[in-house]
Amino acid sequence: MAGRPEKRLSLIRFTLLCLKMVISSKTAPEIPTIDQAYSKISNSITVEWTTVPGATSYLLTAEDGNTIIETTVANSPGTVTGLKAATLYQITIRSISASGRSQASSPKQAKTVLAAPVLEVSSPSPDSILVSWDAVYMAIGFSVSVMRANGLGRIWKENTTNTSLTFSSLDAGTLYTIKAYAWNANGIPGDDSTRNQRTSPRAPANIQVFFDSGALKASVSWTPTEGAFNYTVVASSDSSQRSCSTTLSSCSISSLQCGKEYQISVSSNNDAGSSKSCSAPTLKTVACAPGRVMIQEEPPGHLSVAWSNVELGDYYVAFVKSDDGLEVHCNTSLTQCNFLSECGFTYFISVFAYNKAGQSPLGDVFNYTTAPCCPNDISPVLVSSDRVEITWSPVRGAELYETKAIAGYSVVECNDTAPACTLSALECDTKYNVTVYSFSEVRGSNLSCSSHFITTAPCSPEIKNISKDAFSMINVRWRSTNEGATYTVTAQGKKGLFQCSSTGETCRMGGLPCGSMFSVTAVAETQAGKSLPSYSVPLETVPCCPTGLTAAQVTQSIINVSWTIGAVAQTYVAVLESYIGQSKCHTHQNHCLLGCITCGINYTVALKAISSTGLTADCAYQSYSSSVCCPLGVKLYRLGPNGIRIYWQASRGAANYSTDLYGSKGIFTCAPHAGLSFCDITNIPCGDVYTVMVSPVAETGLKLTFCPKKIYSVTCSGSTLGMVIYRGKRNDTASPR
Repeated sequence: MAGRPEKRLSLIRFTLLCLKMVISSKTAPEIPTIDQAYSKISNSITVEWTTVPGATSYLLTAEDGNTIIETTVANSPGTVTGLKAATLYQITIRSISASGRSQASSPKQAKTVLAAPVLEVSSPSPDSILVSWDAVYMAIGFSVSVMRANGLGRIWKENTTNTSLTFSSLDAGTLYTIKAYAWNANGIPGDDSTRNQRTSPRAPANIQVFFDSGALKASVSWTPTEGAFNYTVVASSDSSQRSCSTTLSSCSISSLQCGKEYQISVSSNNDAGSSKSCSAPTLKTVACAPGRVMIQEEPPGHLSVAWSNVELGDYYVAFVKSDDGLEVHCNTSLTQCNFLSECGFTYFISVFAYNKAGQSPLGDVFNYTTAPCCPNDISPVLVSSDRVEITWSPVRGAELYETKAIAGYSVVECNDTAPACTLSALECDTKYNVTVYSFSEVRGSNLSCSSHFITTAPCSPEIKNISKDAFSMINVRWRSTNEGATYTVTAQGKKGLFQCSSTGETCRMGGLPCGSMFSVTAVAETQAGKSLPSYSVPLETVPCCPTGLTAAQVTQSIINVSWTIGAVAQTYVAVLESYIGQSKCHTHQNHCLLGCITCGINYTVALKAISSTGLTADCAYQSYSSSVCCPLGVKLYRLGPNGIRIYWQASRGAANYSTDLYGSKGIFTCAPHAGLSFCDITNIPCGDVYTVMVSPVAETGLKLTFCPKKIYSVTCSGSTLGMVIYRGKRNDTASPR
């Protein structure tokens, strides 16, 4: 059952194919006829045929038994490409129209020509070209021709069975065209191949070399050669090689090495290759800078510069330039030079080698710094007991100064960049050996600097005591260990400055004002200077005696003594003394009331001013007489209608008196004659109450007012003579003055 459908399908296909063949046979175009088939190029065959009416194109087929290649063309002739060289092909053709294509024509055989040889060309020399190739299939010979590419000149042609040929006697640096083809046994030539080749250039001539010693550069020039594209210059030594390339006729080779002998060669180049190098004369460069330069300063002030010998060096020049711009040099065939040097300079040293080529390159520039100069104008600015300030002028080359003071085992040092130093913590009255060393970081200290001796100022004296003698002179005593010193003692206070001097250990000072505080110091002085002052000792002078002492009678038994305040005094003691006795008071005020005074007695007045520390000034004054005693038994008597007699009993001693009556109708006064003890007042109104006071009059004329007062009533009736009625008394006293 399964095989029946397949058989039916096969029958249907066969029926359709037959039907198609019948239709095609009725409409296909005519079969063309090939006239000829031939090959001119190794990969193609050209076919010629008679055209067929109605055909729009043709299908060419080439078959070699292994491959079939078809090509559609429009008209005759047509070419089948993509074929193999030297191969026999069966060629057929079909015509094609809109209704189909014809059957294949009768075949015709045609063979492709030989392939073109693949050329390798080169120019082994400026006048020759070498042509070579691989063997070509089916070839039995080859033909090669050479001619200028520009078509001018002759043509060189050679036939050979070999696979290489050399053409000589050509022009150097010229472009040539090379053509070659192979032929087969029938003498039919195959494809040809074409190559262009330029002959290599000739070597340059007239080579000249110029050497720049400063830049270590060689400039090479030459005459240009025909056909050269560029040139290469090579400078070769035993250890190095330098080169340069250019399209010009000169070239510079830089970075040559000093102390070398170079071989210079120049070659010309083009696309064919390079010419053989043409050597110029050898080039000797400048010598290298001398090495292993050694600099020594021995003795100071002399520089010795030495160096190693160098290749190609004929002689040497050493240059020494100081940092102030001054330069000296020496010229020698040896390897050492000597120069004078100064302290504190930096010298820049360079050594050059010379030969016919010129000066060697600059080698290392060495610098050598000599020891800094020593200060030579050292002078002390300030010398004290424990300190010395010294200065000096700056010296060349010194970056730091080291000052050292030595006294026995004591060493004091200071370092500073300034030209000054303060040496402190020194021993007083001591001789020091002082040296100032200059220092630079490069060279260190200059240890040849000279020393100076400086003695410190004397030690401060110590005041032991201060005393006062009977003549009010101040004696100051001190202690000191200085040798040959003069001492000055100074007492200074608000009221001035007082001094005394001595070469011993004591001196006297007088004339100090009273009531003052002084600070007493002592200073020692030698040629080295003054010592620091001693510790001050306070000195207090006795208080000043007050001025303007006055004594005023307050009452008959009390005297008020007053005075002005004396400087520094804190308290006072006032003393009144007579043959009868003494009256005294101690007060901090400027007055004092002294009692128990006997009237009419001469007293000696004394005053003592005492300071807060207990210093006492005894002040003596003139004597003082106490006032006369107040009179006793004062009575009034009538002297007629308008008169009053005042009567009293005189006290001890001679005295003058004054009487005063005070009433509502006035004050009435009278003074008795000397030696009398009564006084009369006339024209006094009666009928009034009067206060009566009889007062002693002091020698100064001052009326004392401390005596008692009495009151009397004076009536207008009764006898015109008799005692006035006593009404009472008052004991008013004057206030102290």
